[in-house]
Amino acid sequence: MKRGPIPDDDDDDSVARKGKVVTTTEGCPKLLRCTTTKPPPILLDELIEEILLRIPARSLVRLRNSVCSSWRTLISSSQFAKDHLRRSMAVDPALTHPRIAYYSFRHLYPTIGVFSIRSVFENRPHEPTKVVAYEGRRHRLIIGSCNGLLCLHDNERAMLWNPCTGFTSQPLEIGRIFNLCGFGYDHVNDKYKLFLIEEKKSGGSVTRIFTFGPKCTWRTIQDFPYRLHDPNNKAILLAPVGLFVSGTGTLNWLLCSSRTSFVAVLSLDLVKETYSQISLPSRDSDDALRVFPQLATLRGCLAVCYETKKTHWTLWIMKEYGVPQSWTKLAIIPHHPLLVNPRSSYALEPMYMLKNDVLLVLSPRGKFVLCNLNDGTIDFPNIDSSVDGIPQLPPLSHGAGGWIFHIYHESLVSPSHFGLPTCSSQIRLFKPTL
Repeated sequence: MKRGPIPDDDDDDSVARKGKVVTTTEGCPKLLRCTTTKPPPILLDELIEEILLRIPARSLVRLRNSVCSSWRTLISSSQFAKDHLRRSMAVDPALTHPRIAYYSFRHLYPTIGVFSIRSVFENRPHEPTKVVAYEGRRHRLIIGSCNGLLCLHDNERAMLWNPCTGFTSQPLEIGRIFNLCGFGYDHVNDKYKLFLIEEKKSGGSVTRIFTFGPKCTWRTIQDFPYRLHDPNNKAILLAPVGLFVSGTGTLNWLLCSSRTSFVAVLSLDLVKETYSQISLPSRDSDDALRVFPQLATLRGCLAVCYETKKTHWTLWIMKEYGVPQSWTKLAIIPHHPLLVNPRSSYALEPMYMLKNDVLLVLSPRGKFVLCNLNDGTIDFPNIDSSVDGIPQLPPLSHGAGGWIFHIYHESLVSPSHFGLPTCSSQIRLFKPTL
């Protein structure tokens, strides 16, 4: 039996929209148009929501203005945003389209670059990863990220920005000079919090937590146990910005002492607003702290990278947060001539890891590197950060220093969900002048 071609579904003349299948004398199926039509099946609200929860956030943003009002209301709701984020992160964080946002602290341009982590892993060398540029009204620092939100600061005001939806909160007057900070989410009380150590004009400092909400409030908490530049400290803080670990409600800083080879994690619990210290994996006694470790998060867990015996880096991951016994050696990465920088005092910085054990790191030379932990091979991705019209900054692929990077997962979370006035005009896609 010879079958004819399948008709095009968009051709109303060749396909009857409603009908039943019968068989002609030639044995070929044919659709006969019915004289009556049945109403389309009605999907239960629960089923509709379950389907929408499986669609990436970026696609939902595009659909939001072209669907019926009930779907639009559902997609825009706070509870749906939480459920969508929770499901996406639980099933596969890669489904939330992880991205890296970065800015330059050496060049005070009001521009933030964003690029896809997944494209860095998947693109071939001749297919560079494109950077999308955003510009604001003034230069802003990225303090941190969580749940798809970036916390920005310009020395006077703070604001929250979701690059996926485009919404920002109205700038909130901070007007405080600080040198230690962090941004995170209190999952117990459903609050987003900004941590700052305010330097007083009269000398001294005060430690505060700012809670975002309908009535934004400052709270003074227990003094931070360390200062960033204090010769009396027994150990030093390696970074001014605390690292947020999702699901734990904590900000984390790395403490080190080159004199005693002491290393530890200083943790701030945003729920209890208290501090604690977590010991790190033991290091070889012969290894002086010549190169400082790097703290990171991988697969939702706290991670640390050491240099060992000047020949390789050792990567550890804490499988159960706050439990030192759960530190597990994840990988040993040999030194490579293109990775080592004798002038740098920092180890490899882990950035992101796929399920297939391919790790994205930032090398001491300032270059992004893909390390295959299975066969030991490395690759240098091509990240095209050149955009006509932006002040000439060195491309990321050249390994130029002066960049600060933050990883975020795309989400539907909006500042309006927790009572903040929002707008869509504070930060826009960069459009070069022709």
